[in-house]
Amino acid sequence: MKVCTFFGHSDCHESVYPVLKEKIQELIKNTDVSCFYVGNNGRFDSLAVRALRELQKEYPHISYFVVFAYLPDESTENSIYPEGLETVPKRFCIDKRNRWMLSKADYVVSYVTRNIGGAAKFSALAQKQNKTVFNIALLQ
Repeated sequence: MKVCTFFGHSDCHESVYPVLKEKIQELIKNTDVSCFYVGNNGRFDSLAVRALRELQKEYPHISYFVVFAYLPDESTENSIYPEGLETVPKRFCIDKRNRWMLSKADYVVSYVTRNIGGAAKFSALAQKQNKTVFNIALLQ
């Protein structure tokens, strides 16, 4: 089983959606990815969740999980809260969550248009860790 995670700017535009969905579908069909981890902090994450929800209807063997950086008030379907985050100071929770997702991933789908922010940081870190990274901003 191959795993994919996502890192993208929180202010990405809706126009990213078709390219994102197509890249996820390509990973499912061509690389045997069947598990996806996605955050819940921003527009790119919500677009990824939407695409995964739709694609799961066509590919019922895939699973996806929304990975929370902060302890949620209540559990939601398809969600994970990584063990140990409850002891991390709040300002470091997203960073720690992203490192957790990256440690599980074989592939990363990113949307990086600028060299600052968490999306750029974690896409670069993924490349340093020899993960396969697809920056869909380059496909638009």
